[in-house]
Amino acid sequence: MSSLPLPAVRVFEAVARLQNFTKAAEELNMTQSAVSYQVKLLEEFAGAPLFHRLARGVALTDKGDLVAPVIRRALAELGETFRALREEQNSILVVSVIHTFASNWLTPRIVDFQTRFPDISVRFDIASRLVDFSAEGIDCGVRMGKGSWPGLKAHRLLSGGFTPLASPAYLERYGRPEKPVDLLNYHLITPDDDWWTVWFRQAGVEGPLVMAKPGVGIDTQQIIANLALSGGGVALVSEGIFKDEIDSGRLIQLFDVCASTGSDYYLVYPDGKQLQPKLRLFRDWVLEQAGQPI
Repeated sequence: MSSLPLPAVRVFEAVARLQNFTKAAEELNMTQSAVSYQVKLLEEFAGAPLFHRLARGVALTDKGDLVAPVIRRALAELGETFRALREEQNSILVVSVIHTFASNWLTPRIVDFQTRFPDISVRFDIASRLVDFSAEGIDCGVRMGKGSWPGLKAHRLLSGGFTPLASPAYLERYGRPEKPVDLLNYHLITPDDDWWTVWFRQAGVEGPLVMAKPGVGIDTQQIIANLALSGGGVALVSEGIFKDEIDSGRLIQLFDVCASTGSDYYLVYPDGKQLQPKLRLFRDWVLEQAGQPI
C-alpha cells in the first residue's frame, strides 16, 4: 500500500477516542465490520498493530498511542482551516454591478451598509455581461432589464427612465430650451444613441431628427454625465441614477418628460435556494435605499 488510506484515519480517530468499534461505527454511521476493515488497512499501512483487541473494547498499543495525538491535531487543524474558509466566505458579499449604477448610486450609499453591518465585506465585480453566479462566486447582481431572467429572483430598484440634463454653466452660455424640439440645436452628447430617438418621440417631436450641432460619442452613462457636468453638452441619462446631481442643482432636468424603453434596474440573485444571511441583509438594505418595499 503506497498512500495513506485517508478514510481509515478518521475511523482510527473515532475508535481511539471511544475505545470501542461498535460505538465508533454508530458515530460514523458505518457497520462494525466496515470500521474493523478500515482499522486493518491503517495497521497494514503502519506495519504494526495500533489497537489491543479486548473483550469489551479496544486499547491503543504503543504504536497507536504515538499516532493518536498526531491524528487528532491534524484533524483539528483541518477542521479549523475549513471553518475559517467558510466564515470568510460567509462574511464577503460579492455584487456584480454595472459601472454607472456602482459609481453613481451604490458607492455613495455603501458606507451606510458597512456601518450597519461591519462584519460583512462588500466587493464589487464591475460587469455588464451575464455572469455565472455559482461558478464565479458571485452572490447577487444589479442589472438593467424588464425583470425576467431565467433562474433568477429579481427585485426592482430604480426606474430606467431617461431624461435630458445639462449643467448650469452650459445653460448660461446657450440658454435654456423652451420646447423639446429646441434640443436639436444644442450639443447633444452621443447624438446617435437610440435613446435620443425614443425620448424625442415620447416628448412629441415628430418628423426627421436633424441634429444641428456635432456631439461627442460616449458609451457609458457615467462619462456622459461627467461631460455634461463639465459643461460639454446635454446628456440623456437615467433620472434615478443621477437623482443626487439633479437634487443638488449640479445638473438641470430640462423637461418633465422621462422616456423609457421598459427596462429598469433590478437586484438579481439565484432563485430556488435559501438565502445566506449576508445576502438577505444586503437585499433588504438596498431595497430600503431604493425606496422599494421589502
